[in-house]
Amino acid sequence: MPELTDEPIPNPLEPKSSPSAATPDDPHAQPIAAAVRTVSGLTLVSRFAGMARDLVHARLMGDSAIGSAFMAAWAIPNLFRRLFGEGALSAAFIPEYAQLSKNDPETADRFATLTIALLTLVTGGLLILGEVLLLVLLVVSGGRDPERDLSLRLIMLMLPFMPLVCAAAILGGMLQTHGRFGPPAAAPIILNTFVVAAALPFFLRADPDRIVAAYWIGGAAVASGAAQVAWSLWALRRHAHWRRGFAQARGPARRLLRRFGPVVLGMGTIQLNSFFDTVIAMWPVWFGPTVLGFAYPLDERSNSILSFTQRLYQFPLGVFGIAVATAIFPLLSRHADEPHHFIATLRRGLRLSFFIALPATAGLMIVRDDLTFVMYGGGARAFTSEGTARAAAVLLGYAPGVWAYSLNHVATRAFYARGDTRTPMYIAIAMVAVNLSLNCTLIWFLGEAGLAWSTSIAAMLQFVLLTRAARRLTQESALDSATLAGLFKTVLATFAMAVLVVLARHILPYAPTWAGAFERLAAAFFTGTLGFAACAMLLRQHELRWLTSRSVKG
Repeated sequence: MPELTDEPIPNPLEPKSSPSAATPDDPHAQPIAAAVRTVSGLTLVSRFAGMARDLVHARLMGDSAIGSAFMAAWAIPNLFRRLFGEGALSAAFIPEYAQLSKNDPETADRFATLTIALLTLVTGGLLILGEVLLLVLLVVSGGRDPERDLSLRLIMLMLPFMPLVCAAAILGGMLQTHGRFGPPAAAPIILNTFVVAAALPFFLRADPDRIVAAYWIGGAAVASGAAQVAWSLWALRRHAHWRRGFAQARGPARRLLRRFGPVVLGMGTIQLNSFFDTVIAMWPVWFGPTVLGFAYPLDERSNSILSFTQRLYQFPLGVFGIAVATAIFPLLSRHADEPHHFIATLRRGLRLSFFIALPATAGLMIVRDDLTFVMYGGGARAFTSEGTARAAAVLLGYAPGVWAYSLNHVATRAFYARGDTRTPMYIAIAMVAVNLSLNCTLIWFLGEAGLAWSTSIAAMLQFVLLTRAARRLTQESALDSATLAGLFKTVLATFAMAVLVVLARHILPYAPTWAGAFERLAAAFFTGTLGFAACAMLLRQHELRWLTSRSVKG
């Protein structure tokens, strides 16, 4: 299994070693690519398991009020995971921990111990507060609205998943800093295994009790959180030691808290966007079918359709887009005080991310109808035909933003690696206002698809603002001539791929059956993959070589 390497980089003043020179054997690219392959490979396995999990969920609960309630309960602890685990705390923790691990391993151990202890206290307190608040809401409700009560009970059941998965995420960040990208990337497989095992008996029944199934699946998710913590601790046993006494760690802890404040505000606004999406989609379940006396444009099925469709665009984003950002963040943090190395690493990350995400964007837009029908339609226990069509419209809204989501993850981590947590915060706050305004406008014209389009538009605008602000961070543009040339070649290859996929789907006869949709989808996938790879080779794109070449040990 390839591991991340931190190799010496040639003098940037020499012509062949300039950070802007994109040669196939560039030592900046190979360590990133090795880590990306590791994270992407294991994340691919995890995402396939997650896709199996979502298929079981979707076909067990369908586009129904029960499905909406379950997916809302699933989303709440994951909002905190993205904020405290993989989000703000991780972004503030990894740069400090990476520098300490390189220069003072004992202090790094004490700092990590203190961070985990504080995280446990904070998330434990939030858990208790949340459970009490939900219990009060249930008592006040008095059983008058069964659908809303079901949603509240499911949130209460799954909320303990929050502190467990947050701790697992920080432990995963520690592993990544030590070059161990495999174990944290494999941890979600534990979640998917637990959940599928709990859901499968109900899925195989002719007439399952969907409410009982939702409770069993929620309980399995919580159990998987404990298993992920145990797995991460076992993987860390040779790399970190838990120590008492935090006097040495007070300085790093204060720097962590100074960074954490702006980051939690910045990333908190991003999670606020997700929470607003959930509230808007769940309005008919939680508050009723009207708003200010007007008939609401969404219904009790909207959150189920929106949430399950999100999984389709998150598949390429999670496997490849976030993998690049995950792999590049420790390297950016290590090179934070080395400007030439830093800007070269950032440029490679942007190019690799765009190279992977743009064809995914085009592909999802072209095959959206076949993909949603194969995943969620075509069976007795599946989405209705109307639900499948609505899911395809939602996917069309999310797809244009996939490339922007991917690049935003890389660009934001560049700011965090250099200790600038305020700039992404200000931009993220502005994007909340943009996204919420678009949400409240577009749902009246596009239904739940309006929420998807709002997210994509905000993501693209965020990328523009981040790249403009990055010039102040690096004193030179991250999008230099070599990087722009690489991005342009990716656009050309993607356009050629799209033409080939459209032609392949046009040649293949349309059959309004699940098997027919699957054949068209498979033909589009293989045509697109081979076509894009061939175009990349013809254009001599270095990104393809970076992803396929073996890591060089310095």
